Amino acid sequence: MAKAWVFLSLLLTLLPASAMGPPQTPPPGPAAQVARSVVFIASDYRNGGVMGVYRGFEEASRKLGWQVRLEDGGGLKTQQATILMQVLATRPQGIVFGGFEPDEFAELVALAKQNRVVLLGWHAAKEPGPTKDLFVNVSTRPVDVAKLAAAFVIQDAIAQQRQVGVVIFNDKQYAVANAKTEAMRATIQACQGYKGCKLLSVENVLISDAAAAMPAVVQKLAAVHGAAWTYSLAINDVYFDEINYPLMLVKRTDIRLVSAGDGSIKALGRIGSGLSQQVATVAEPLKMQGYQLADELNRALAGVVQSGFQSSPILVTTELLKTTGSRGIEANLDFEAAYAAIWAGK
Repeated sequence: MAKAWVFLSLLLTLLPASAMGPPQTPPPGPAAQVARSVVFIASDYRNGGVMGVYRGFEEASRKLGWQVRLEDGGGLKTQQATILMQVLATRPQGIVFGGFEPDEFAELVALAKQNRVVLLGWHAAKEPGPTKDLFVNVSTRPVDVAKLAAAFVIQDAIAQQRQVGVVIFNDKQYAVANAKTEAMRATIQACQGYKGCKLLSVENVLISDAAAAMPAVVQKLAAVHGAAWTYSLAINDVYFDEINYPLMLVKRTDIRLVSAGDGSIKALGRIGSGLSQQVATVAEPLKMQGYQLADELNRALAGVVQSGFQSSPILVTTELLKTTGSRGIEANLDFEAAYAAIWAGK
């Protein structure tokens, strides 16, 4: 027990304040603006975080009395542009950029604004809050997520008496991913509370290419870094969906994996089993963020400002999942009731 307390105390000294304590309660807002048509464009159906948020958004949209449609961007800018063009032709009241940024679609964004279509995003900008193109971007703060993941690596190494040699997996086409990577890099290099931490490399692998790319990438990394490679961090859980078998082939089942991702269903299953090399993920409260997206859009449709609500990331380990069980990591947040009361005009 004493050893566990020392480990927890050390970890808490490195965690961002927003990663601790209860989340905010959504502020009062307008009643439901019913009978609206909204579209959620996912960056890629294969991204578990995006799809987790969509499920919350869909549920909330139905409660608001909206027609909601989901489209798949396929992880490709060209496909996302085509879908955005097609969606705008249907004149919805709102469009959500699910996991990709509007910057490269300037003409289509301008057309949306001309037609008074409300644009929102999830992980669609470097930081949460309103942007020049979006009524609001919903996410936790990427730097908080990244610091939480990297701090866990250092403290896990302290507890396990292991050296720290880290490879980071990034997808540099996304500003959020780059912000996470830089924060993880800085935290590992600072190596607070330990000594001898090394950042071995940052690997740019497209999320959409992870399944095909990881075997060759793992083989290369194992050959270059050898036993010095002890941990991997990633900006998304998708990389670790594809890494276990390649690691087995190079006889590196000792490498421990931590994601500054979104807490995908697959990742939670792996971590919950206690059998995977992935030992932690920094999850976002995805369903709650889906509800927030719906609430922010409802506010925009009612002509009021965005809420200012900010969710906090959740460090998910096997130990946490043993305590929450089938209720899930958002079971105690009670956001459904809070938003239902707002939309009912209470």
